[in-house]
Amino acid sequence: MDFKQLLAYKKAFDLAMDIFEISKPFPKEETYSLTDQIRRSLRSVCANISEAYWKRRYPKHFISKLTDADEENSETNTWLDFASSCNYISSRDYAKYIEKSKEVGKLINYMINNPDKFGVKTEN
Repeated sequence: MDFKQLLAYKKAFDLAMDIFEISKPFPKEETYSLTDQIRRSLRSVCANISEAYWKRRYPKHFISKLTDADEENSETNTWLDFASSCNYISSRDYAKYIEKSKEVGKLINYMINNPDKFGVKTEN
């Protein structure tokens, strides 16, 4: 198994691709601000999950990288708030992506709270 089989990674990657698509029509003046930020935060969620997986030998590093992933996921929610408030996305899409982001957050937090289920050797 590798990190690409992790449900948290799969869901985060799918959400990142959804956001990539929905952010394509954002105004040109948002290219280097909102569009770039929302895409980067979601991609960072995926990158941090993959890094955490390869740091399973070191429990504190594993949890630290997952905490970073959770933080980036929360940042994504902020960018979704802005996209919605600026009317760049519909309220229906906003609700859908917020819900998907919450699901990713729950999966990440499950990993943080249950590192032994992911091959991390924790001290007793």
